[in-house]
Amino acid sequence: MNRLPTLPLTLALCVALVGCEKATLPIADSYGPQPRLPEPASSLLPTVNIAKARGWAEGQTPVAAQGLQVQAFAQGLEHPRTLLVLPNGDILVAETDAPPKPDDGSGVKAWLTKKAMQRAGSGLGSANRITLLRDADGDGVAEVKSAYIEGLNSPFGMALVGNTLYVANTDAVLSFPYREGALRIDEPGKKIVDLPAGSINHHWTKDLVASRDGSLLYVSVGSNSNVAENGIDAERDRAGILEVDPVRGTSRLFAAGLRNPNGLAWQPESGELWVAVNERDEIGSDLVPDYMTSVKSGGFYGWPYSYYGQHVDSRVQPPRPDLVAKAIVPDYALGAHTASLGLTFYQGDLLKRYSGGAFVGQHGSWNREPRSGYKVVYVPFANGRPAGPPEDVLSGFLSDDGEALGRPVGVATDKRGALLVADDVGDTVWRVTPQTPQ
Repeated sequence: MNRLPTLPLTLALCVALVGCEKATLPIADSYGPQPRLPEPASSLLPTVNIAKARGWAEGQTPVAAQGLQVQAFAQGLEHPRTLLVLPNGDILVAETDAPPKPDDGSGVKAWLTKKAMQRAGSGLGSANRITLLRDADGDGVAEVKSAYIEGLNSPFGMALVGNTLYVANTDAVLSFPYREGALRIDEPGKKIVDLPAGSINHHWTKDLVASRDGSLLYVSVGSNSNVAENGIDAERDRAGILEVDPVRGTSRLFAAGLRNPNGLAWQPESGELWVAVNERDEIGSDLVPDYMTSVKSGGFYGWPYSYYGQHVDSRVQPPRPDLVAKAIVPDYALGAHTASLGLTFYQGDLLKRYSGGAFVGQHGSWNREPRSGYKVVYVPFANGRPAGPPEDVLSGFLSDDGEALGRPVGVATDKRGALLVADDVGDTVWRVTPQTPQ
């Protein structure tokens, strides 16, 4: 009687209970500076509509926007998530997945979610490795693939400051000596500061960016729950961005109320720190839009008590009207449940029409019917602010029958100005360039 139901039975139960919950608004309505926010929808079990991971067939690629082309820069990787371009043009890629999380939920609902993540190609063990990719002959394909740092703990964020490489594991920021051109670092990492982790560690990814002068580090830390159902004490120094002093080995909470922030990047015109944020689940396919926003020191962005400013989430008890009153409205919505994880501002010359704007890697939904995300989009900027609707740059990550050929995560610009995209289901880093004239 205490056994969990089989997956088919559980899925059938899920369909029976929540199969009618689906989006009532076009996905385009949940993009932009003023997204439409309907009333919350509730259901006994969450909508689970994640694409089964299939991977790419030989020679198959995503679909690039008009005027662009895409090719595989590196294949045969193991769940690549984030990218760092080094001064000499080498590329570091974090091959990583979730660490063990023995206390992250229990019961049928948690079991169903875990099975759904496995179906999506995640939660199957982490390579715990950073790999170096090198395109020495300049043909747009990496012919060198070297295990650069091994034995990490679910690494995600990376930043280079001078001759020091910083890596954000799921539980700590480490530093390593960097030598240009080296194919491997064998020295053990030096711990700079611990990061919130533990046996729940619900949102395990920790992204990382250095300040412009390299004196400080900024680390994103996701919440330990969907909406604080594990208690607010479990959210200490989580759902926010930490400012780390690497010399002193200290940290402070720089900004809070950001449910699952990733994709830290400096906006080139304003000089502001921006971040992509995954918002809360289980109140309907139209809620809540993920977003990107500038981040203010000491700012509070609502989670868990409210979303998109003062829209109160009644599931969270006791309420905090004092914090809701201070909640900052995000700058730009990126679509409901799109799982926008990667963010970079384009400053190259190769893709001229995209100069100054933001590329966003959208990993794809699990809690929406129909699915959303599963693509890379571009948002134009002017004078440091979003200045127009999003444009699809790389799509085709879903097959005609709804399976995931790939799922984009981190985005970066290489030394020659091409867009790089890490695809953790396709185990590939893609390279996007202008279309070659025929």
